Amino acid sequence: MAVWVRGPLRSSLLLLFFIFLQNSCDSLLAPRFTKIPTDQIGVSGGVVSFVCQAAGDPKPQVFWNKKGKKVNSQRIETIEFDEGAGAVLRIQPLRAPRDENVYECVAKNTEGEIAVTSKLSIIRGETFFIIIIIVIQSHHS
Repeated sequence: MAVWVRGPLRSSLLLLFFIFLQNSCDSLLAPRFTKIPTDQIGVSGGVVSFVCQAAGDPKPQVFWNKKGKKVNSQRIETIEFDEGAGAVLRIQPLRAPRDENVYECVAKNTEGEIAVTSKLSIIRGETFFIIIIIVIQSHHS
């Protein structure tokens, strides 16, 4: 069914339609981070987690990369939350030097894509115990 409108009413309806379109387009937002992962130091054999979350309209999807590719390992788990707008990257057990790297959190929607990186450093078991011994000795001095 089509309705034809003429005269001043037509102009008013067209103006309302364009205002509606403009407001609809204004609500679309590129992703922005609401939780940014921080650099981590882990102990070989231990566990580490990075948390990343983004907002936008439409709601962005968050995923993790290592060396430019999506993370993929039996020891690396990605746990999504907030309908995919957030993700925890959990690595267990940590392996040095294989897991020592820069990890990238990417948030993407139809309006854009952003990324932030976090570095993982791993202390090997022997180094960890040497540091503990030095700290204990310095407190007893």
